[in-house]
Amino acid sequence: MQFYRSPLGRISRRLIADTLLPMAPVKGQRVLGIGYATPYLNRLRNDAERVMAFMPQRQGVAHWPLDAPSLAALVDPLELPLTDSAVDVVVAIHALEHLFDLEEFMQELWRITAPGARVILVVPRRRGFWAQRDTTPFGHGHPFSQNQLARLLKDHSFTPEVWREALYLPPSNFAPLLKSARLFESLGRLLGSGLAGVMLVRARKEMYPAVTRRRRAPQFSQIPGLVSQPAWPSGHIR
Repeated sequence: MQFYRSPLGRISRRLIADTLLPMAPVKGQRVLGIGYATPYLNRLRNDAERVMAFMPQRQGVAHWPLDAPSLAALVDPLELPLTDSAVDVVVAIHALEHLFDLEEFMQELWRITAPGARVILVVPRRRGFWAQRDTTPFGHGHPFSQNQLARLLKDHSFTPEVWREALYLPPSNFAPLLKSARLFESLGRLLGSGLAGVMLVRARKEMYPAVTRRRRAPQFSQIPGLVSQPAWPSGHIR
């Protein structure tokens, strides 16, 4: 949350959103954001049937949306409070790289998604500049290569459909760099994914689970830069 208030955080949010939103088929769909997805969910609310935001216990929860009753909830990411096949689209960001038990989370993700549902995952790219710097949330946790992410999806009955990259600019608040962010994105796409900071993938849920569900103690690592806050500011309480 604090990161997205910085100049670098604001521009990175716009650059990721420009790549993510065309990948999200949300018209009339039930949409769930997992991790810290709220900066990207606002622009999906008008087209979706409903939108929810689930934030992990150790990350904390923030009131969202600011102009309406909260649609955000504090959850155990390995025991999501939804029935089977409850959602059509999942957007997970600042989530996978911080989980200790990816196997259990992917099985839970398969359970709550409807047949043919889409999941959109945003993760730090293993060899990208952003994964090497701990001054942003993308520099913490476990980054991924494309092969690792594709294998994780396929092993849990999700078929990758679309791959994209974003954040080609260096992770710096240096003003001249931020003013040239769009140029970095354009040049980065021409030069290839080697300079990208994050990967985005949209995958389709298959009908049958690839692995049997197992039980594990819920665990989630702390995410520096994403600080929890009360649902309402304390000054509003009488």
